[in-house]
Amino acid sequence: MTIELLAGKIHRATVTQAELDYVGSITVDAHLLESAGIQEYQKVDIVNVNNGERFQTYTIAGKAHSGVICLNGAAARCACTGDKVIIMAYAHVDSTECKHHAPSVVFVDDNNHITRLTHYETHGLLADMK
Repeated sequence: MTIELLAGKIHRATVTQAELDYVGSITVDAHLLESAGIQEYQKVDIVNVNNGERFQTYTIAGKAHSGVICLNGAAARCACTGDKVIIMAYAHVDSTECKHHAPSVVFVDDNNHITRLTHYETHGLLADMK
């Protein structure tokens, strides 16, 4: 049996663009994708911290170290420039390996530059994690 677990997450990234007249998806700085272990074209869940909206799309790699987080197509209606989003990808893990699984979690600043990278999910208030 396999269980779907969090594989990688980019926590509280700032939306830099929203392009309604685009084919679709989310463009993410390639360095952030790599650091989170998220592949280009991988399905992701996105949570908009500002309005609570949750939706799915797939990733497109943007220029590395550019800080780009651009919602494209219909997804552009789900967030505004400046909103904070959480981008999450999942993996199917064999149930015998679940206890040893550790997701890559990327924390970013307001310019979408990495401030911390962990391989576990800490639970608690943001204020307690600084």
